[in-house]
Amino acid sequence: MNTQEIINLFEDALEIEQNSLSESTNLSDIPEYDSMAKLSLIILSDDEFGKKLSGEQIRDFKTVGDIVKFLSAD
Repeated sequence: MNTQEIINLFEDALEIEQNSLSESTNLSDIPEYDSMAKLSLIILSDDEFGKKLSGEQIRDFKTVGDIVKFLSAD
């Protein structure tokens, strides 16, 4: 899965317009990135990528690119 496809999945999870985010987007600048979005991210990570994601890992994410990097890592 390429970077844009991962970002699109994240946008779907946040229920925001496609192609509105980039790797450099700060998570703090996304109004929809709240506790429910973080829960959706945990589910997305497990269901789509088979990766367990902890609250501590989520707190370390600063940009959309950080999420992409985590999800695309082997």
